[in-house]
Amino acid sequence: MSMQGSALRRTEIAMWCSTAGIILLLTCSILTAPWAAEAQQATNVHRIGLLRSGSPPSDNHLLEAFRQGLHDLGYAEGQNLVIEARYAEGSLERYHDLAAELVRLKVDVIVAGGGPGIRAAQHATRTIPIVMAGIGDAVAEGFIASLARPGGNITGLSDLGAELPGKRLELLKETVPQSARIAVLADPDAPTYESTMNNLTVAARALGLQLHVVELRRADELDTAFAAMTQERADALLVIGDAQLLNRQRARVVADLAAQHRLPAMYGWREYVDAGLLMSYGPSQLDMQRRTAVYVDKILKGAKPADLPVEQPTKFELIINLKAAKALGLTIPPSLLLQADEVIK
Repeated sequence: MSMQGSALRRTEIAMWCSTAGIILLLTCSILTAPWAAEAQQATNVHRIGLLRSGSPPSDNHLLEAFRQGLHDLGYAEGQNLVIEARYAEGSLERYHDLAAELVRLKVDVIVAGGGPGIRAAQHATRTIPIVMAGIGDAVAEGFIASLARPGGNITGLSDLGAELPGKRLELLKETVPQSARIAVLADPDAPTYESTMNNLTVAARALGLQLHVVELRRADELDTAFAAMTQERADALLVIGDAQLLNRQRARVVADLAAQHRLPAMYGWREYVDAGLLMSYGPSQLDMQRRTAVYVDKILKGAKPADLPVEQPTKFELIINLKAAKALGLTIPPSLLLQADEVIK
């Protein structure tokens, strides 16, 4: 073979090897891409901080609803999600320490419900996104600039805390038609107190009812408060105490006092009806938890809290306790029973 032919042959071999190498490299890249993407996804673990007012036993059903909401959106604990839950267990003093702890853990989002929890999170950080799991009036509390444009690092859900008591009063009147004087258990220091009472006054006037407001600033004043209701000959009770003062841990106490003083009572949380109170009407807490998960998902995908409008409840529940009604000697109108989402027997 001539030197010229040999050189040509070496060039052909080199070109073939180069082409084969490129093909092999591309093939390997294609075959390993799924594993690489999977590995990258596996390392992208989101850490969510939960700041709750209650304790694990009383809040488990809400936590599970939140978990389910995240699961439906593609998150799974132990894979791409870690939930750091912290419980104040009814103590205002614990909130700030717990919020600071979540910040030190460098969570991606903090979820908090109720004024004290949201305020503690707000004081702890101005950069980590905060999702409100429910608040009466976020504007009045100073958490957001407006519902449409929250601004800052806070967004989430409103629970219509100031507007709903009027509807509850209407349902209470329908339940106890002969009632004329309604006791209102309320915390005058709550940020939504004034707007709530304005709405209630208008509703009471339309229903021909007289309101007797019993102020409650501390939980240890409950016995005195109920004694005052009896002295004023109240026919029924509407509770509008804030989430911290009358949290789920005190549901049994309030329900027992209402039964002892033979007062048909209405509140916004179904947990109080489970504990023995006559009835509740308000946003579905489980639905609120699932919708909170949607906010968390949007933020984890890059949305800014300042640009996410605060949403209001879309699902409401009327819960009636027939056992409590029987103990009070009440007959619940059939029309009301038909409206009820759940009747406890």
